[in-house]
Amino acid sequence: MIAVQCRMARAALGWGVRDLAREASVSIDTITRLEKGEALLPRTVEAIQRALEEAGVIFVDENGEGPGVRLKKR
Repeated sequence: MIAVQCRMARAALGWGVRDLAREASVSIDTITRLEKGEALLPRTVEAIQRALEEAGVIFVDENGEGPGVRLKKR
């Protein structure tokens, strides 16, 4: 997961930084740092990605058009 994917995922879910921080059990500052592109510990990024995936986000790898996200069918 890269910074832009995190921002896109939050937007798709209608979550603010506080929502994601709460769901991932990290600080608001940590989410802000990730979305600025700063390096975080791998386990921290994994916790954030896991929280987004549990909420229904699917991360799309680079496919010639760039990485992205989409929501699971409900």
